[in-house]
Amino acid sequence: MSRFSALLARETALAWGRGGGPTVSVGFYAGVATLLPLAIGPEAQRLAAIALGAAWVALALASLLSLDRLFERDYEDGALDLLALSPLPLELTAAAKCLGQWIATGAPLALAAPIAAIGLGAPVSLAPLVFITALAGGLAFAFVGGIGAALSLGARRGGLLTAVIVLPLLVPPVIFGGGALDASASGLPWTPGFLLLCAYAVAALALGPIAMAAACRNALS
Repeated sequence: MSRFSALLARETALAWGRGGGPTVSVGFYAGVATLLPLAIGPEAQRLAAIALGAAWVALALASLLSLDRLFERDYEDGALDLLALSPLPLELTAAAKCLGQWIATGAPLALAAPIAAIGLGAPVSLAPLVFITALAGGLAFAFVGGIGAALSLGARRGGLLTAVIVLPLLVPPVIFGGGALDASASGLPWTPGFLLLCAYAVAALALGPIAMAAACRNALS
């Protein structure tokens, strides 16, 4: 097994058990989907009009729950120093951490997204597209969130700082993903929004590890 594969397995296992793993994120997602009809009323037409957008906003917020511990635990116990000195570049280490986060929490949230959207009144025919967009969006959320987690290393109230940094960066994927689903539900071409979402995810995948590694080196110096 390569160093990257071993590190990815470690980070996935840690993300699965960190702070309750996917249970907390999926539970938060289910809670938002359950409380929303109580807040705006049970009318089916009203719920159906906001179902897709609400599902995407809840997905973005649920992705934030475990980001603050992405680098913090290794930073506190000295493991991050060892990872920085290992033969594996720190950029690949950061990528492995974000991929592990995506596998452990992003994928379960993507599985829950169609259920939540349908429960709020979205058409059942949109379930596959909801799942695919949630997978791509979850990948973007993980790598963008990793930047915020790395920048807040060593800071007091790091979780709050992570949220402040990350929330503006979550706006484009929410717009692209929600726009693609809304276009599909309206019978309009949905591929432009989906391609923009994928492009954002690829950009986060390519540039995120570089920013994370630089932030980690700065925190360790």
